[in-house]
Amino acid sequence: MQDTSTNTKQWIDTAINYAAQFDLVDMLIKVGAAIALWIIGFWLIRKLVRGVEFIMDKREYDLSLKLFLKNLLSWALKILLILAILGTMGVETTSFAAIIASAGLAVGLALQGSLANFAGGVLILIFKPFKVGDFIEAQGVMGTVKEIGIINTKMNTFGNQLAVVPNGKLANENIINYSAENTRRESLTIGISYDSDIRKAKHILLDIATNFDKVLKDPEPQVMVAELGDSSVNLYLRYWATNADFWDCRWYIMEELKMRFDAEGIEIPYPHQVEIHKQA
Repeated sequence: MQDTSTNTKQWIDTAINYAAQFDLVDMLIKVGAAIALWIIGFWLIRKLVRGVEFIMDKREYDLSLKLFLKNLLSWALKILLILAILGTMGVETTSFAAIIASAGLAVGLALQGSLANFAGGVLILIFKPFKVGDFIEAQGVMGTVKEIGIINTKMNTFGNQLAVVPNGKLANENIINYSAENTRRESLTIGISYDSDIRKAKHILLDIATNFDKVLKDPEPQVMVAELGDSSVNLYLRYWATNADFWDCRWYIMEELKMRFDAEGIEIPYPHQVEIHKQA
């Protein structure tokens, strides 16, 4: 019986010495802290991601942008959490951070143009200078926005061609959004000859615009003498129309004013060449 007790005591002493040698207690504390950090960290990440998603829903972010930002935030926080857990376990994380930074720099340099387009796409989706269905002019292209992607924006032109414009250019240069307001003002320049009756021409133009039902009555159409040109008196016709009726108004007025001017003897001049011959 004494031998058994002695053996048990020896085993316990050996286990204690072994644990002391490998600092088992400290390791168990670190493992417990890492597990607790993992559980709490993932719970906080879920809460934070849901909070950000709620804010994006309130602000009506684009679906593709919302999913991208949500995944980006989630992965970034998880990487930070893993680095924190490794630090808790006593692992040196400085080298990991250096590797991640170096890889990020290398990828950034290799994809510089694509990253600029990506950043432009994020800015467009956040600040919304235009949306799908708007008629815009940018980068020398006029058309209806068909799709706003992370890298580029697709537009349908007048001729139903598909124009693909990089978002980096769109985000950093001028954009004219013709659909941002419900109404638009048109300003047509019409030249008449110096021999024509200015008041009669103004009356005809004003009558055409005022009596066309698609031209808005408020503000009222206006006609004024813009300039005395080299070969014509230039008149401005200004009127307002809704976006839906804008082109119908323009096409009708251009055709009608030509017919009315012809009927009333108002000449629309065209360039002339005068030849002068000198006798020797």
